[in-house]
Amino acid sequence: MNEREIERQLKILANRRRLAILNLLRKRKEADVTAISEAIRLSFTSTSKHLTMLERAGFVEKEQRSLNVFYRLSESAPKITSSVLAMF
Repeated sequence: MNEREIERQLKILANRRRLAILNLLRKRKEADVTAISEAIRLSFTSTSKHLTMLERAGFVEKEQRSLNVFYRLSESAPKITSSVLAMF
């Protein structure tokens, strides 16, 4: 992994809402966007944007079930994920 990739991952993690999402998914294993947005007290739209960023960076995975989208921590998440989640 090069410095740019590490920088990109750290920038994504340098947001308290995204950290809250990762911590919530660590505890619950899986949740839909509505449950996540209610738990972190953020609008559905803003929560969806944060989840998209986390998914594109490989931190979370999503699964469409009917009209709901469920998220969970990715099994192939960047190595830094476990170090960050250990802080909670």
